[in-house]
Amino acid sequence: MALQSPLEKLYHWSAVQPDKTFLRQPYSGNWIDYSWKKTEDEVRRMAAYLRSLNLPPQSRIAIISKNCAHWVMSDLAIMMAGHISVPLYPTIPADLVRYCLEHCEAKVAFIGKLDDWSKQQSGLPEHVKGISFPFWTEEGYEHWDTIISNTAPMAESFSPEPDSICTIIYTSGTTGLPKGVVHNTHAFSYAATWALSELKDINNTERFFSYLPLSHIAERMLVEMGGLYSGATIAFAESLDLFAANLKATRPTVFLGVPRIWTKFQMGILSKLSQGRLNILLKIPLVRKIIQNKIKEGLGLDQAKYLLTGAAPMPVAAMNWFEQLDFIICEAYAMTENCAYSHLTRKENRKPGYVGTAMPNCEVRLSEEGEIQVKSDCTMIAYYKEPEKTKETITEDGFLCTGDQGEIDSNGFLKITGRIKDIFKTDKGKYVAPAPIELELSKNTYIEQVCVVGANLPQTLALVVLSEEGKTEEKASLIKSLELTMQEVNLLLDKHERMKKIVIMKEEWTIENNLLTPTLKVKRNVLEKIKTDYYESWYGNKNTVVWEA
Repeated sequence: MALQSPLEKLYHWSAVQPDKTFLRQPYSGNWIDYSWKKTEDEVRRMAAYLRSLNLPPQSRIAIISKNCAHWVMSDLAIMMAGHISVPLYPTIPADLVRYCLEHCEAKVAFIGKLDDWSKQQSGLPEHVKGISFPFWTEEGYEHWDTIISNTAPMAESFSPEPDSICTIIYTSGTTGLPKGVVHNTHAFSYAATWALSELKDINNTERFFSYLPLSHIAERMLVEMGGLYSGATIAFAESLDLFAANLKATRPTVFLGVPRIWTKFQMGILSKLSQGRLNILLKIPLVRKIIQNKIKEGLGLDQAKYLLTGAAPMPVAAMNWFEQLDFIICEAYAMTENCAYSHLTRKENRKPGYVGTAMPNCEVRLSEEGEIQVKSDCTMIAYYKEPEKTKETITEDGFLCTGDQGEIDSNGFLKITGRIKDIFKTDKGKYVAPAPIELELSKNTYIEQVCVVGANLPQTLALVVLSEEGKTEEKASLIKSLELTMQEVNLLLDKHERMKKIVIMKEEWTIENNLLTPTLKVKRNVLEKIKTDYYESWYGNKNTVVWEA
């Protein structure tokens, strides 16, 4: 299959459909549209400006911003200028901003849509030049609009060589400091082209909705590259408060949601229509379709061709719940280190509890320990400045060690059974993989977040954060429901895996309190460091459901 670089796709669509809208930016209640031609013009002007700075070729240039139209434009401008983009999560604290920028030796940083730059600003090294985005302008830096109004567009239609480095993506840091994943242009071209070939009916009439961090590989590949390679439109969310309104206004045809987003949707639906009432209505043939359509329209997903989930396992119970409403959610499995190119569930070929089959030309195998190892043209070049970690992660024959444990059935369907590093031993020396237990527990709608622990205890504990529904439920009823769920799950487990207690946490796990990564994964090691001292007292409590003091 012929591959084109992201810039070649920009030039193509700008020539073929110059006036069609590529990027839609909501701001103060209005939508600001950028056509393909206008986008290309701004990108060319910013690229010309970056070249005028006379930086060494392949200089690292950071993007520190939430998703917006100029995030995409700056990414393309960096590539067009012959440099390397370094996107940072917009919520990371100042010390991590500084660590990443100094580690990659960044020369320039685009500073855009942020909650409170004053809390991160001290992380910007003095020698790094700042450029501020429109709409969310930070003082003290050159302004995007001023630059492009004073700079002639770059005349050359530059396209990078396939083997040239195009980005360094810092991981979300589930354990320890972020690592810089190095990818070349070929990986982006390959992943985008072949992934779109699997989403068979995607074309230039699609509408993507961008709200998950573009600094994360899944959003960047599916939404930014998906829009760019298919010639489609990308709309953005203005804020958390306006998320629902922006989603309904966009009515995306392709929508990606991490499991926690789907849980939020589920809770929202059940807050308006009880499960019992919903069950009754869905059994009436004439009413069923009306209810399904009304719910889809209410969310803004009535036009969606593809509903996708990834970044963490989706409980089978949740998948089945949404399927009753005619939401066919396809799960994807991949990671930053393989450019989000590994496994996908196809709409016409699904298996609950499995994350689909391998993408085209992607080899998969299991190590003796059951670790999933994958190999394709999209495997990273290296961890930046980390040769030993690179050597640990990529085998001599080119397979990427994912750190995930899994099983592969006779038809090639992959099931994730846990993270190798998450597995712990009970006091009897028996191993426990927490992820499958957590997935089973999460079918209880009173539970929003869960982390199963128990190193050096006789049995495990389930630390849980209640959902909004759980927080408002009468205490006796809540306890009864949680106890019943624990009993049901324990019947599925070996004796040493069975839970002794469910412990209800007094505060949510969030990005802000450093218990969630920017991709909404629980930082197990951080959580355990804080809570380990309490395990024995919780374990010895006379009640099955224990409240954290």
